Amino acid sequence: MAEWIQIAIRSISIIIGLFVVTKLLGKKQLSKLSFFEYIVGITVGDIAGTLSMDIELNIVNGLTSILIWVLTPIIIAQISLRSKGFRDFIEGNSTVFIQGGRVLEKNLKREKYTTDELLEQLRKKDVFRLADVEFATLEANGDISVLLKTEKQPVTVEQLFTKYTREKEPQTVIMDGVILDEPLRMSGYTRQWLKSKIEQKGYEISEVFLAQIDSKGELFLDLYDDRLPLPPVTDRQLLLTALKKCEAELEWLTLQFKGERSFAFELQARKVKKLIERLHPFLSQPQ
Repeated sequence: MAEWIQIAIRSISIIIGLFVVTKLLGKKQLSKLSFFEYIVGITVGDIAGTLSMDIELNIVNGLTSILIWVLTPIIIAQISLRSKGFRDFIEGNSTVFIQGGRVLEKNLKREKYTTDELLEQLRKKDVFRLADVEFATLEANGDISVLLKTEKQPVTVEQLFTKYTREKEPQTVIMDGVILDEPLRMSGYTRQWLKSKIEQKGYEISEVFLAQIDSKGELFLDLYDDRLPLPPVTDRQLLLTALKKCEAELEWLTLQFKGERSFAFELQARKVKKLIERLHPFLSQPQ
């Protein structure tokens, strides 16, 4: 077989193989890569390119090498989903650069970030004044996340009609079902408080996948059960339902009797119906 035909067959086979590999790795690999994922991508590409061009190399050995390099991040991803400690070790944690409007110089040095680079990243977020920033952190994938001071944020309807407080970064106090004591302490709350707040919402801690506390002390919960919650039923809606039920029962009694008793039930049913018509605009409004 001619050498160019062998190279063509190898190349086409490897292209198909890499397409399958990309599907196995998932959509996450199409976004910003972690340091380890970056290394895996370069290595797999290098092995694939060498295999497609060098016909003297044993293709089985090359595919075995690619398979090992591909399976490693898949196995690591599965373990990371089950263990936050392992995930932090592999992917790293975010590093706070600005907190409470103050730049944390030690964290900049630890991440080998210069002041110029920090300002450049802020400008990419359309932030040109350092004084406008309340909180900024370097994420594990190298992105900078920025929270502006409350008075510098775009105006919302809530801010137009209510008094606002100085906003700080929310603290994640439960992640993957595990309580994180340090963020909870920074929020100024205890495990007992967290447990009681979750129970007030009608859940157990074991049901919570993710929980955050904002600067106002409000608790956001995301449950393992992803079913959409039913809209809450208000007292007004319950009263309206009870009146309609009463009207229906009176009409039913009207049909069960004859004479004066039937007329009495019909009269009461009409009164309830008029009452519902009068109260409906008020009872149908949300509380």
